[in-house]
Amino acid sequence: MEFDQAKNKFIQTWGALGTQWGINKTMAQIHALLMVSPEALSMEDIMGELYISRGNASMNLRALIDWGIIFKEYKTGERREYFVAESNIDELARKIAKERSKREIKPTLRVLQEVSSIEGTGTTEAAHFKTKTAELYEFVSRADSMLEKITDYKESWITKTIMKLMK
Repeated sequence: MEFDQAKNKFIQTWGALGTQWGINKTMAQIHALLMVSPEALSMEDIMGELYISRGNASMNLRALIDWGIIFKEYKTGERREYFVAESNIDELARKIAKERSKREIKPTLRVLQEVSSIEGTGTTEAAHFKTKTAELYEFVSRADSMLEKITDYKESWITKTIMKLMK
């Protein structure tokens, strides 16, 4: 496989993976492009490489900055903004985990807590519902707490732990 094919395949695959993180495909493709680029890229560079509109590029770059996984860079004498991806893979994993918790797990916990505190569990069905949703709340809450503890550690602790678990 040649470099251009490999790069394109990586960007496409990372884009598909991004949809599983809860972000759109283009946002993940921009992130992939910036991750594998040896230099910061301008919005125009990104638009040309991925064949996307200025509005699409702008909206997704802003979202990636909000996630904390890309950053703006300025070059002396240039009016354009340039973008670069978080280069530390451990830090990238931490930031993605924290964002996913904030956007997915925390709202789910609020709903589980609300629905498990129903009143009037006089029927078998209602009692079963309350028990199961309370169990789910406890499980998700423990998992989120564990995720928070893991992501609070810096450097390569996450990667080392994951690698040990995968062996």
